Amino acid sequence: MKKIEINAEGEKLGRIATKAASLLMGKDSVLYAKNKIPTVEVVIKNASKLKITDAKKSGKIYTHYTGYPGGLQKEKMGKLILRKGNSEVIKKAVYGMLPSNKLRPKMMKQLIIEE
Repeated sequence: MKKIEINAEGEKLGRIATKAASLLMGKDSVLYAKNKIPTVEVVIKNASKLKITDAKKSGKIYTHYTGYPGGLQKEKMGKLILRKGNSEVIKKAVYGMLPSNKLRPKMMKQLIIEE
């Protein structure tokens, strides 16, 4: 399995997430196919040194609906970072950029984030 490292120090969240998502899908490979997962492991280093502005931390809201009446839960990015760290924010960003099919969980398993 090929291991690709991305250094997140001083980079913005979206830039890192798009790079990781395209590598996980195999878009950089000559052997790209929509229905195949490439044998690549993407490692994101220095996730704690990611450049996130205060406006983004206070403005970005993650929502989750439990399925019950009144079950809409909202959380700002700043609180999510305090609770789980920058790695969770990167995971959510990459997850949203991958195609929503049965290959997505398998691609996410090949994403490794180091604080």
